[in-house]
Amino acid sequence: MDSIRLVVFLLVLCYKIKIPSALSGGRQDWEEKPSVDLTVALVLCLSCLLPRSLWSQISGRARLPSSPTPLPIIGNILQLDVKDMSKSLTNFSKVYGPVFIVYFGLKPIVVLHGYEAVKEALIDHGEKFSGRGSFPVAEKVNKGLGILFSNGKRWKEIRRFSLMTLRNFRMGKRSIEDHVKEEALCLVEELRKTNGG
Repeated sequence: MDSIRLVVFLLVLCYKIKIPSALSGGRQDWEEKPSVDLTVALVLCLSCLLPRSLWSQISGRARLPSSPTPLPIIGNILQLDVKDMSKSLTNFSKVYGPVFIVYFGLKPIVVLHGYEAVKEALIDHGEKFSGRGSFPVAEKVNKGLGILFSNGKRWKEIRRFSLMTLRNFRMGKRSIEDHVKEEALCLVEELRKTNGG
């Protein structure tokens, strides 16, 4: 929101727009007197927004694990080999350690590289890492409801309820091998009936 205000402010300065006041009782028409070319105004806006974007990225990364320096807007995409992503991430782990961040665009992605890092995150600190990623389109369509794309506390409650309901219907009581044997016996019986004996 602050970026939008800054752009509007700069455009008003560049074009010297006189905005009539409804309180003064004067005519309410727009009078434009462009003093600067539009390209110069855009360059000025971008030159103000780029350092601000860099500053917000740098100040926001203070609490995060180390990472390769991302480029504004595109992140670390140019530093990754998309044909061999695992090799690129392995090289990053040698420099930044087993836990690091890679930026895809403006979105930070935390990478856990190696068995020990994954074990520590998912087993030792399982409750903290038990959440799911967000899907903005699905959240907008489902309004945060549903089973597949729910997240946070709602997801935990739905998961707990679903598991309890399935257990009440005897799911999970027998092994899958017992189910397969039972179905195989039924199939053999049906084949015998069709073969005539």
